[in-house]
Amino acid sequence: MIEVLLQVPVIGMEFEQFAVLFIAALAGGAFGAALGALPSFVFTGFVVFLGEGIAILQREIGSSLDVAGAGNIATGVTGTIGFGAVTGPHIAFAGGVAATAYAGRKYPEMEPDDWDYHFGKDILYAFGTKPDILAVGAIFGVVGMFVTQVMDGLGFPTDNIALSVVATAFLARIVFGYPIVGKAGGSSLLDMSPFEREEMRVAADGGTETDRLATEPWLPHQYKWSGVTAIGLVGGILGGFIWLKTGSIFMGYAISAMSLLFLNLGVEKIPVTHHITLLGAVGAVIAMPAIGSEPAALLVAGAFGAISGLIGELSQRVFYSHSGTHVDPPAMAIAAFMFVLGLLYLAGLLPNAGYLGL
Repeated sequence: MIEVLLQVPVIGMEFEQFAVLFIAALAGGAFGAALGALPSFVFTGFVVFLGEGIAILQREIGSSLDVAGAGNIATGVTGTIGFGAVTGPHIAFAGGVAATAYAGRKYPEMEPDDWDYHFGKDILYAFGTKPDILAVGAIFGVVGMFVTQVMDGLGFPTDNIALSVVATAFLARIVFGYPIVGKAGGSSLLDMSPFEREEMRVAADGGTETDRLATEPWLPHQYKWSGVTAIGLVGGILGGFIWLKTGSIFMGYAISAMSLLFLNLGVEKIPVTHHITLLGAVGAVIAMPAIGSEPAALLVAGAFGAISGLIGELSQRVFYSHSGTHVDPPAMAIAAFMFVLGLLYLAGLLPNAGYLGL
């Protein structure tokens, strides 16, 4: 009874532990703003890659060496750091996204000359040590942590880190005065043709905003349905293959996240695939108990990767392209797809729910 009273309601964590997490999340969110949202996520990839590598090593030799506490090593790197308060996307990336949305309103003069979209979408931008921007990142880092912890405590059946990334991005739009969806520049929210024609946005006075495109697709090189499907199949198969050979669901995700270093450095046409490789691995995890065939599991992995890629593309067309801030299409894809899989598992229609702790 005393232990229950000492815990934070719903979250189920002792108040002292929660205080530590709260303080760390403040710093993590500010860290994401300082580095920039995308650079902070690249660090997520490196840290998760390290943690998963340690986990694979543990499974191979740890038990035979009988290392005391070996089971906690990978958890400490992947969970506590990679997906925790230091580089967790719901904290560092979310803090960076909110900081960029704030700067897009408060400091438009900071926009780089070669940036074609609204500055509130420039998640490559590192804000360094500007105190008010770091403060915004810190606040949203805490909000992201809190949303994740509460939804986990409620047992909500999805990837609640991804869900939190989406929720805080929409919250930033509300707080800083951006439209939730925005006005379509073409015939519908799904129409990307104004971007292809390089049409400019119409200003409130009837003129044109010469510095801003009418439609701003999330990735200019990755928005056509055929290309998204193709990279989805490829990435999904690779994510499934990595799980089959290593037992790590998150290794493919980590490699995808690390590859975004090149996108951040300006290498053209680097695809964004972490939502694809992750769901590809999940597809293989679900398929193997049901089918028992590795080639068939890889085909399922490819299908899951393609579906996740297409959900991400649909999400960007509706929620990213027409407003002025970043709402993350991969996080939307992961949250939506894992929610469906979580419900199907709870209904007894799937043998497992991937990495969800249901």
